[in-house]
Amino acid sequence: MTTTEAGPDVSGPPTEGLLEVPGGRVHLFQGGRGAPVLFLHAAGGAGRWHEIHELLARSFEVFAPDHPGFGGSDEFAELEGVDDLVFHYLDVIERLGLERPHVVGASFGGWVAAELAVARPDVIGSLTLLGPAGLRLPEHPVADLFLMTPDQVVGALFDDPAKASVLFSGEPGIDDVLAAYRDMTALARFSWHPFLSNPKLERRLHRITARTLVACPSHDKVIPVAHGARYAELIPQARFSQVEDCGHAMYFERPEEFARIVTEFLAEAETQLSGARR
Repeated sequence: MTTTEAGPDVSGPPTEGLLEVPGGRVHLFQGGRGAPVLFLHAAGGAGRWHEIHELLARSFEVFAPDHPGFGGSDEFAELEGVDDLVFHYLDVIERLGLERPHVVGASFGGWVAAELAVARPDVIGSLTLLGPAGLRLPEHPVADLFLMTPDQVVGALFDDPAKASVLFSGEPGIDDVLAAYRDMTALARFSWHPFLSNPKLERRLHRITARTLVACPSHDKVIPVAHGARYAELIPQARFSQVEDCGHAMYFERPEEFARIVTEFLAEAETQLSGARR
């Protein structure tokens, strides 16, 4: 990976660079020290090092790539679905030289993380799903952000709209609009049909062998909490946790609470895993 700064320092800023993998370049932040954590972002917030990353980097080495077509990553136009993203992230893990990293995925990134854990349970050390998409529960439909006005999007993502400035800062300029359009175009490419789901995923979740945490915000108006509960029900020995008074933009609205839950879980998982890495 080519970087723009010196090596990662837990007390300083993260490195930022481009990782060459088959098909193109991945924009990536890396920071902290310790066991490796691969953080797969939600549909929003690509291309930035967020407070949740910084909090996790106090205990772990965090790798935060942008999905293909999001943020600063190349388009990877040949990738058409989440199944392609599974193989993409296997390439990323291999190229980074990570040995059984802890994989943390949020919303859309949670879906990708779950599919990765299903396809290659031997590759990951633990699995954390934050308000994950990916399941099809007709009785608990997923909200369609593509049909909402900007004000409606804020209301859907945040339990407290006053905290939306963390994600949406001030009046957007043309670069912000173009970046958001690019991200939403990539999201549609990977998840339009079936919409934000894989109907086959439920029956495959039993293949996950890694220790798993499913953590959801209590007032999620985008991915109903029932989706997280279903994941926890179907993944063997998964743990379910819920953060109160929080909307779907969970690690923007309540970063400290989610970081605490995830850090505690990862510390337990790493204790169990460290012997296997030796």
